Amino acid sequence: MRPAVLVYGAAAVLLATCPLYLNAYWVDVLNSVGLYGLLALSLNVILGDAGMYNMGHAAFYAVGAYTAAILNTRFGVPLLWALPAAGAAAGVFGALVARPVIHLRGDYLLIVTVGVGEIVRIALVNDVFGLTGGPNGIFGISRPEVLGYRIRKPHEFFYLIWGFTAASLFLLYRLRHSRFGRALNCLREDPVAAEGSGIDTGRYRLGAFAIGAAWAGMAGSLYAGKMTIISPESFSFWESVVIFMIVILGGSGRLAGVLLAAFLIVGLPEVFRGFASARMLVFGLVMMVMMVVRTQGLFPPRPRTFGLEAGEEGGER
Repeated sequence: MRPAVLVYGAAAVLLATCPLYLNAYWVDVLNSVGLYGLLALSLNVILGDAGMYNMGHAAFYAVGAYTAAILNTRFGVPLLWALPAAGAAAGVFGALVARPVIHLRGDYLLIVTVGVGEIVRIALVNDVFGLTGGPNGIFGISRPEVLGYRIRKPHEFFYLIWGFTAASLFLLYRLRHSRFGRALNCLREDPVAAEGSGIDTGRYRLGAFAIGAAWAGMAGSLYAGKMTIISPESFSFWESVVIFMIVILGGSGRLAGVLLAAFLIVGLPEVFRGFASARMLVFGLVMMVMMVVRTQGLFPPRPRTFGLEAGEEGGER
């Protein structure tokens, strides 16, 4: 058996048994790590797989959370049933936002996405259509239920959030190795060559944006169920920065690296909460050192090779 499989298997077993020996506080920290890991996986489709900068990812997170919250509080839809609708709403919103700007590259697209994130946040604050509750947000969101059992405790949310994260990891891994994923890989490595080889770059870019946004929307639905209250403050520009940092630190395009980076950026600062006045300074210094000595993240992206036959993949090297 390959050493990497053993390492990943041991890490999965260790993580799955955490609720057995950790208290409620640390389990809740792991729940936050799982949510940010899920958000980073969704951004990884846009940034890591397709190579498009997006600094407004919190906007899609917000659209999903508010969609689920509105369906739940105004129409009585159970939260987990609202999850697909939240993903669909965020995906459609992502496609509509990306459609006019999908041809932009690098810094220009990044600046536009920053603007989108702020527009969504300001719209939520101003209570557009009278649905979002303005600055106070939406209260009274019900907890998710599984087979009639209402999930309340952090230990129970742990298995819901990390179960969804594990399923997302599997599906996004399969997506990376599908025809769609191979096209995105070509697009990221060399957009001109990809277009020259017949790949409809605009369509694939739009698809990557919609998928990443939809996944972020579903993460927003889980967040709404966990907190039972949401407000525009939860979807600020800083949230987009944190998600972006996780993907860059983990290694753009590397799924395992993204999850490890979520532990480091979201979980590790809680370990040093007793040094609250200095921990952000140390955190910033560590990030600067990482960007100098490990510019491509903890798990640098590896080039993937493909055979000459259609659909034949030669594996990563």
